Amino acid sequence: MKLSEGRKRVVIEDVSPQLDGGRHPVRRVVDNEISVKAAIFADGHDLLAARLLYRPKSERRWRSAPMYPGDNDLWQGSFLPGKIGAWVFTIQGWIDRFETWASDLKKRLGAQAAQADSGRDAIADAYDLALALRTGAIHVHQAALRARGADQKKLAETARMLNHLADENRAAYNYPLDQDVHRLMAAYPDLRYATQFDGELPVWVDRERACFSSWYELFPRSSSPLPGKHGTFADVEQQLPEIAGMGFDILYLPPIHPIGRTFRKGPNNAMDAGPDAPGSPWAIGDREAVACASVGASRSGDCGGHKSIHPELGTFADFDRLVAAANAHGLEIALDIAFQCSPDHPWVTEHPSWFVIRPDGSIQYAENPPKKYQDIYPLNFESPDWRCLWNELYSVFEFWIGHGVRVFRVDNPHTKALPFWEWCLDKLNSRYPDVIFLAEAFTRPHVMYALAKRGFTQSYTYFTWRNTKAELESYLEEITRPPVSDYFRPNFWPNTPDILHKTLQKGGRPAFMHRLILAATLSSNYGIYGPSYELAESAPARPAPGKTESEEYLDSEKYEIRQRSRNAPGTLVPLITTLNWIRRANPALHRNRSLHFHGIDNPNLLCYSKSTAGFENIILIAVNLDAFDEQAGWTNLDLEELGVSAEESFLMEDLLTGAHFTWRGRRNYVALRPGLQPAHIFRLTR
Repeated sequence: MKLSEGRKRVVIEDVSPQLDGGRHPVRRVVDNEISVKAAIFADGHDLLAARLLYRPKSERRWRSAPMYPGDNDLWQGSFLPGKIGAWVFTIQGWIDRFETWASDLKKRLGAQAAQADSGRDAIADAYDLALALRTGAIHVHQAALRARGADQKKLAETARMLNHLADENRAAYNYPLDQDVHRLMAAYPDLRYATQFDGELPVWVDRERACFSSWYELFPRSSSPLPGKHGTFADVEQQLPEIAGMGFDILYLPPIHPIGRTFRKGPNNAMDAGPDAPGSPWAIGDREAVACASVGASRSGDCGGHKSIHPELGTFADFDRLVAAANAHGLEIALDIAFQCSPDHPWVTEHPSWFVIRPDGSIQYAENPPKKYQDIYPLNFESPDWRCLWNELYSVFEFWIGHGVRVFRVDNPHTKALPFWEWCLDKLNSRYPDVIFLAEAFTRPHVMYALAKRGFTQSYTYFTWRNTKAELESYLEEITRPPVSDYFRPNFWPNTPDILHKTLQKGGRPAFMHRLILAATLSSNYGIYGPSYELAESAPARPAPGKTESEEYLDSEKYEIRQRSRNAPGTLVPLITTLNWIRRANPALHRNRSLHFHGIDNPNLLCYSKSTAGFENIILIAVNLDAFDEQAGWTNLDLEELGVSAEESFLMEDLLTGAHFTWRGRRNYVALRPGLQPAHIFRLTR
């Protein structure tokens, strides 16, 4: 320890929130309070003071907010980040000599008033009080030297007043200072021996949509109203009013780039594609199929690759019009970024070292034994030319940002190097802090969490495979509580083009209904792949050899164009629209941190609530997890989580049906029928 630090007596530890000792930032949302806690203490009985220091990382000047003590030396304070981007905070604590003096003086005056001493003792007490007043005058005078303007004048006058009282040498005094003086003394503290927490802790502040969003995925090539015709961006544009009308705010498009021809997959992932098979959009790259369809692609040096558009979808001008039209409907376009290449991608010939070369000189295609993906070459992040590879991948994001895209769904990021993502996303975030990145990472927990720590805004989750009451409660309690919730934002998808879970296969339309309700209300971010979901498509593909079941769709849209109307008989569009309206109208559903599971005596019923901080908006949800039979049970509500007392009656408005019920106490009866009324979404009012 340096000798100059020997008089810093305050200790600051156990600061939260922080992630890996400040190695990675915690994530928050703009204009939402950030609460900070710490253990702050010192030797002896002196009173302490502490404050938060915070600032945008790009600024040098600290802003401050007071911290307040609680039990067991635990202090708390908060600050409001007013713009998106990188912020940092730290804590300062010091011995508050003025408040220690003021507390001591009040005790002396109280003891004096309780005594009936006289004579020599009274004279001694008067002397001690006068000395205490002079000590206080010194503290106030020193603060006046730090103050300015009217504050300085007020403090100087107070110091003179204290000295004047001391000169009177009375035997009795009333406490001489008002709250305004205490406020001014707190505003100009003596920080000569203040302790500052070692290090600045980072916070990344996102825009609101990072925390609350509703995603809709569709294949543009299936969007034509003419049977058998390849869809275009213009066809997607015609569907925007319908998609926005359902209440979605992000329209996610699978890769829109040229599709390779070598080893192109046919319907149902067939090896023999046939002459008319459109192939998988994730097999990116076809130099021969596009003669630099736009000036943008030509200038990018990526004609036929990740900076090109499949010619049957349209031109860059068509894409730019789609982005603008979507924005006009309150939608954002999200693009799929899949860092992999077909054998026909220009990178394969121009940069062969970016791929894994096998002993026979051929390039290693993707495999997940027994599955083989001969139409895809994964990138080699151990390439000797890794710096050029990194720069090129970064430039793909920047290219599409230049075309107005501010949301990206990233395909299989867990198969790319974590150091790359940390570098790439940090650079992108610093230049474009409003961009949102969704990680499609169905992988091990540590890897999923590591991607979030390194900059991904949201992540796919295990929600698809959590179907029982116990599974849902356990998983949600993990991902909606600190420390995980400090950096990991779940995005719940009940289906994707890759995943048709057996719950949907076997439960049919009722299962689609209750899984949709769960996704939309358990998580503030959710999405569906449509129109498959609206139509409750549940036919699985044939299982792979050695497997008893498949999570792939039969006649998967990944390998063929499939045109269908989302408004066909039995569609779930009305339910989807109602759910998205409920989500938007109720701020309690805009966050996950208040999620609380309530008791209910039937294992097939799940009961949970969300509320705003002051209970202005309270939502209580009960869902039947059984897709076949009616389930009923009695709740055991944690009333304190709903802001009501045991003796209080409260009104429950079912936002799905419009029905009203009056409940009282913990135990209330619930009966739910799959396919007809699979859930209650109650808004609680008093």
